[in-house]
Amino acid sequence: MADHVAADGFIEAGYEYIIMDDCWLANTRDANGRLQPNADRFPHGIKALASYIHSKGLKYGIYEDIGTKTCAGFPGSQWYLQLDAQTFADWGVDYLKFDGCNYEPHYSDGYPPMAFFLNMTGRPIALSCEYALYQRSIGVKPDYKGQAAACNVARNYNDIDDSWDSLKSVIEFFGANDGDFASVAGPGYFNDPDMLLIGNYGLSRNQERTQMAIWCILSAPLLMSVDLRAISAESKALLQNRGAIAVNQDPLGMQGKRVNKIGNIEIWTKPVMPTGSYAFAVVSFNNDMPTTVTVQLSSQLLLTSVSGYNVTEVFDGGFIGTFKPSSSLTVVVEPNDVFFGKATALP
Repeated sequence: MADHVAADGFIEAGYEYIIMDDCWLANTRDANGRLQPNADRFPHGIKALASYIHSKGLKYGIYEDIGTKTCAGFPGSQWYLQLDAQTFADWGVDYLKFDGCNYEPHYSDGYPPMAFFLNMTGRPIALSCEYALYQRSIGVKPDYKGQAAACNVARNYNDIDDSWDSLKSVIEFFGANDGDFASVAGPGYFNDPDMLLIGNYGLSRNQERTQMAIWCILSAPLLMSVDLRAISAESKALLQNRGAIAVNQDPLGMQGKRVNKIGNIEIWTKPVMPTGSYAFAVVSFNNDMPTTVTVQLSSQLLLTSVSGYNVTEVFDGGFIGTFKPSSSLTVVVEPNDVFFGKATALP
């Protein structure tokens, strides 16, 4: 995958991490208590793997768990936080996905200390948490501010599956519950609605476009989960779409939100640069036919700049027109698809 990210235009599009999930570990720690990889699968060790990925101009991410065991039953980091943090730094790790299985104390007892020990190593290592997600699972009020203070990225909802129903459930969660965890998002900390399904088997072309648009509106990490050796040209182009990625990576880093839901139509907006501008998504959850949607800029998109806006389509960059806040915009949205737009405020 590192070879393909480096060779197939993904670095130029902005992708920079290769992240390995659970099951890389040996069944036991070594004689000194350090983590070790499965020797058959990683005969040269993790440091060599990280070095290879770095040689491609990429960064390397690894998986561990805050509990006694990982979700798949391999050695976890509980009681070994400082040692494991130093091990990851010694190996050249740049990103730690830190899961929450098999852990009994409150999660506020584990994630901030791991952040502390990672910082002690002196190596910049991004920390991805599941802090509030697991707090909620054991009936503890999620501490979103504490999560944002300790972590760089965090999951707040269930694992996504390769299906439209699963994707819709994630979109609904973020649409209905954006309050506390959206308010703490910004440069340095972002909420993670889980992996992109684009290029796999569960989504139609329209549904892939919908996921990309919503993830960009949410300022979500764009984490591909696809075999790049077999990806279609259409899915690859969507993952590399410069207009969408520019919205996702907008320097304000603000998490967008759902501002209107009318039947099977949802409207999402996100503040972007230049000041006063917004990206927006009009999503149709109708399954069977195109839907003509008319939205009023001030009341439904909440766009109020008196100078007006130039509106463009994000995916293809096409110019739609110039609109005042009192104007209406009419778009035709295909089944389970999205109109992804940007309203750039005029001076």
